[in-house]
Amino acid sequence: MSACLSRFFIGLGALLLLSMGACQYTQKIRDGATAMERKQYSLAYELLKKEYEKEKSRVEQGKLAYQLGEALTRMQREREAAAWFKKAYDYQYGVEALKAYAYALKQSEQYEEAIQAFKELGIEVGSPYEYRAEIKACEQALQWLKKENFPFEIEPLPCNSPAADYGTSLFKPSGYILFTSDRPRAEGAVYLWTGRSFSDLYLVKADEVDASPLPEPVNTADNEGAAFFHAPTATLYFTRCFAEGEFEDRYCKIWSTHYRDGRWSVPELLPFQKEHINYGQPAMTEDGSRLYFSSNDPEGWGGYDIYYVEALAGGGWSEPHLLSRAINTPNGDEQFPRPEADTLYFASDGHAGMGGLDIFRSYQLQTNRWTPARNMKPPINSGADDFGLCVQRDERGRLAGYFTSNRPHEQPGSGADDLWSFRPSETFPELAEENKDSTRGRWILELYVLENVYAIADDPSSEILARRPLPRAEVVLKSEGGGKALLTDENGLIQWPLDEEKDYHFVVSKEGYLSSEAVFSSVGMAPPSSGDEYVSLEVVLQKVYIDKEIVLKDIYYDFDRWEIREDAKPTLNRLAKALQLNPNIRIRLNSHTDCRGSARYNQELSEKRARAAVDYLISLGIDPDRLEAKGFGESQPRADCSCSRCTEEEHQLNRRTSFSILKM
Repeated sequence: MSACLSRFFIGLGALLLLSMGACQYTQKIRDGATAMERKQYSLAYELLKKEYEKEKSRVEQGKLAYQLGEALTRMQREREAAAWFKKAYDYQYGVEALKAYAYALKQSEQYEEAIQAFKELGIEVGSPYEYRAEIKACEQALQWLKKENFPFEIEPLPCNSPAADYGTSLFKPSGYILFTSDRPRAEGAVYLWTGRSFSDLYLVKADEVDASPLPEPVNTADNEGAAFFHAPTATLYFTRCFAEGEFEDRYCKIWSTHYRDGRWSVPELLPFQKEHINYGQPAMTEDGSRLYFSSNDPEGWGGYDIYYVEALAGGGWSEPHLLSRAINTPNGDEQFPRPEADTLYFASDGHAGMGGLDIFRSYQLQTNRWTPARNMKPPINSGADDFGLCVQRDERGRLAGYFTSNRPHEQPGSGADDLWSFRPSETFPELAEENKDSTRGRWILELYVLENVYAIADDPSSEILARRPLPRAEVVLKSEGGGKALLTDENGLIQWPLDEEKDYHFVVSKEGYLSSEAVFSSVGMAPPSSGDEYVSLEVVLQKVYIDKEIVLKDIYYDFDRWEIREDAKPTLNRLAKALQLNPNIRIRLNSHTDCRGSARYNQELSEKRARAAVDYLISLGIDPDRLEAKGFGESQPRADCSCSRCTEEEHQLNRRTSFSILKM
């Protein structure tokens, strides 16, 4: 099935690949649940609100309140969403409502209330550890906001519209700004996630209201955005999200086009990009030697990471290089890279910030290593999503330019994401440059060993509510000279001073748990300029449950087929690695179908799928005597729904592959 892309990757980044069916359904949607399932959030909000007002049961009102909060969150209306999530929690929806409430409070800058909500959430899920970083970030944001004087003055640009306007680039030497918008055009399609149009690229002068769309062949019926114009070569690099075939998924890729004599050349797809992976938000260094971008390549650190490719002397591009852990995080998204001299500005929700995405900067040393990421703080950052910083220094050479934010403000006609300018405050002392060459600090790795907290105790296939620290777990650093072992403390923590430019491989174990491993690299991490800097790594150990189902995520099959797809292999590869690290266990691979189709057909299909998973593990070198395969057909559904009334999500919950430990 094909997919629609929200502005969240062209603009921001997180829920990215949606069903193209969500854009193409023609039958009238009559209820909020269906609108939510089809990603039509603006319509869902209106329908759900009517359903809420008619509903008499507080429990059912709680469910509807949670969906209303979800719809508002998708449309970046977090302050309104917080009130609905609070109502959902009060009406017994459960811990998910409290979690959503806490994050909505943080993003709407209600930090004191958010701190209390995160504390309650930690108690509710049985692990204060889970939200300690969020509490610390809220406390830090409160301290930043207490300052009476800020280094920059900011204001929204007059070209902002009720639509989403985001992602600026300078269109030199004309004096125009290039940006992305999903404002309506006569020929544009409507994107039902937001109720607005697909995105295109526009040009505007910073002090003017009216913006002009770029012509074809740049703007098309697809989503275009997140662009960068490299003036020395008159080359535009931009993101386009498209599908080559009618039934293929839609992915974002980077394209280039040249500007000559007032015309754009036919865009070309840059060659280093892999299939079935998103790429976007390109930005070139002034000398044209490097192109930075963001990608969700599964071989990265995790989520969306920042990479660069080098322009080759004879033309073409190098293979992508992943930036170090000084910039990229394992649990967040890093996006919108923008180089300026030796500085890289970027957006992240993985580093400690004020709410959603925050803007950070890091310096590149001559050794191609990066200094610790520094938050740009208020007023550039806020509890909302702040991203896409573009530098245009003032007449005195001071830092100034533009950025994007979806923070609320009073400008008439403004919308979700809006463009802002920033300039140095005349009442603030001039910012001193960070001492980039001093190396008075060290990097310290904080390695946490954790275990899952399940919604149903001792049921590893139930929802994971949180992770809690695992004390006295053994951590061994593998090296040529033999392993060095340490035990975690009561907080599940060990601290490891890192050597420069070194790769680390840890094996973690504890009696009654499956052993696991983790890797870390200090390559590309410049020593901190003053004081020690801490970077974290989390390892979750799976408690051993005999003959209990543990669901394997991201194992999908084509309709009526049982062959292992490419997108299922990474999960099975990880299972094979776990079997290698735990040579004494024997497992059974289980396959389940949903209720559609005859019982006999589903039973046979599930048996073939379970066997295919076992055969794949054997191909990776796992002893066949350690493996069993069993198909259960539709006999053990996990979703409590009658077949004709199950949603697609409930069918997917039933259509699963899992494993059970038979012996240890």
